[in-house]
Amino acid sequence: MLNLNDILETINMIKQENLDIRTITMGISLFDCISDDRRRLETKIYDKITKSAEKLVATAEELEATYGIPIINKRVSVTPISLVGANLDKDGYIGLAHVLEKAANELGINFIGGFGALVQKGMTKGAANLIDAIPEALATTNKVCSSVNVATTKAGINMDAVKRMGQVIKEAAYLTRDRDSIGCAKLVVFSNIPEDNPFMAGAIHGMGEPDTVINVGVSGPGVVASAIKREGFCDFSRLADTIKKTAFKITRVGQLIAYEASKKLNTPYGIIDLSLAPTPAVGDSVAHILENMGLEKCGTHGTTAALAMLNDAVKKGGVMASSHVGGLSGAFIPVSEDAGMISAAECGSLTIEKLEAMTAVCSVGLDMIAIPGSTTAETISGIIADEIAIGVINNKTTAVRVIPVEGKGVGETVEFGGLLGYAPIMKLNNYSCKEFIDRGGRIPAPIHSLRN
Repeated sequence: MLNLNDILETINMIKQENLDIRTITMGISLFDCISDDRRRLETKIYDKITKSAEKLVATAEELEATYGIPIINKRVSVTPISLVGANLDKDGYIGLAHVLEKAANELGINFIGGFGALVQKGMTKGAANLIDAIPEALATTNKVCSSVNVATTKAGINMDAVKRMGQVIKEAAYLTRDRDSIGCAKLVVFSNIPEDNPFMAGAIHGMGEPDTVINVGVSGPGVVASAIKREGFCDFSRLADTIKKTAFKITRVGQLIAYEASKKLNTPYGIIDLSLAPTPAVGDSVAHILENMGLEKCGTHGTTAALAMLNDAVKKGGVMASSHVGGLSGAFIPVSEDAGMISAAECGSLTIEKLEAMTAVCSVGLDMIAIPGSTTAETISGIIADEIAIGVINNKTTAVRVIPVEGKGVGETVEFGGLLGYAPIMKLNNYSCKEFIDRGGRIPAPIHSLRN
C-alpha cells in the first residue's frame, strides 16, 4: 500500500528529477494485410494501423491528466515491412513508407517504426529491395523509422548486409544533407534485435507478438542521479542497492500506466522497458549518473565499470518490480541526447573507442553519434561490424546509429533539435578497413551459440 511519503516522493521525481513515461508504443501485426495487389496491400496496412491505434493518443493524454505523469511520446511499431511487402520493388517499398507516414499523421503519433528487415543470415529479394528503398523513404518522410537486423548470436554476422548498410547510411545522409543528414537519426543497424522494444528508431512488432500489444518505456536518469547524490560517499554494494530501489519505484510507475492503457484500449499489456534514456535537458543525463559515482568526467578510466554496475542494478530493480520487463531495459548512452555525454565528447574525455567499450556493458550501442561527412561507407561498415560483433559474442543486443553529417568535420557541432539534441562531430580512426569489408560473406556464429 502506498503511504504519503511514497506519493510525495513520486511527485518530486516527476517535478524535480525529470521522471517521465518516455513512450507508449502500440505494436501492430500486419501479417493479415498481405496481398498480391500493391494497392490493396497499402489500403489494408493503412486501415489496420489507423483502426487499431485510433484511440492511442487520446488515451495517453487522458492518463497524463489523471495521474500527472508526463507521457512524452505516443508511437506505433509494426511487423518488419519486408516480411509484409515480400517481392515489392524499391518503388513499392517507398510507397509503403508513405502509407506509414500517412497513418502516423492521421493518428497524431510521434513516430512509427518497423520499416525494416531481418537479414542476419541472408537477404530475400524483398529485403534487399526494402534496404535499397531506405534512404529515399527516410528522406521523404518525417515520422517513419527504420531498423535492419544484420546479425544474431545463433546466425553470426551477415557481412554483405553490413557492407550494404554502410552505403545506405551514406545515401541517407546525402539525401537529407540540407537538414544536417537527419535521415540517419531514424535508422538503426542491430544485432539480436528485440521484438518488443518500444523505443525508436529501433522499434518493431516481432513475429511472436500478439495481433496488437501495448509496450511502455519509462525513463528516469535524473531520478537515479539524484538518489546517488543523496546517498553520498558509500561502498559499491550500498550504491547498487540504492540504484535497485530507485529502479523498482520507476518501474512501478511505468507498470501503472501500462496496465491502465491496456484496459482503456482493450489491448494486451506487453512489457515495461525500464531504460535510462536521457535527454539534452539539464539533470536528465546518464553521464551525470556516472559522474555522481565519483568520475571527474564521463569517459575517464573507470567509466565502463561504473556503467556495468548501473546497468545491472537497473535491470535487477526492474525485474523485482514487474514480471513483464522487456525491450532493452538498462542504460542508453546516446551522445547527442545526453547533456553530460555531449560535454564529455566536447572536452575530449569521451571518444568513440571508449563509447564502443561502454556498449559491451550497456543496453544498446553506438547511438546518435555525429561523425564527419567525409567518412567513407566502408569505414561506417567497419564501425557497424565492430559493434555488432560485441553483441554477437556477448549474446546481447547492440546497435549502431551514426550520422555522417554532410559538409561538416571534426570540431564542428550539429543541431538536431528537440529530444535529439546536438552533438560535436567525433573523430574517427583514419586508416582504411575497405579490404576487410569487401570480403563479404558471413562471419560464423560463435561456438557458444550451439546450445541446443
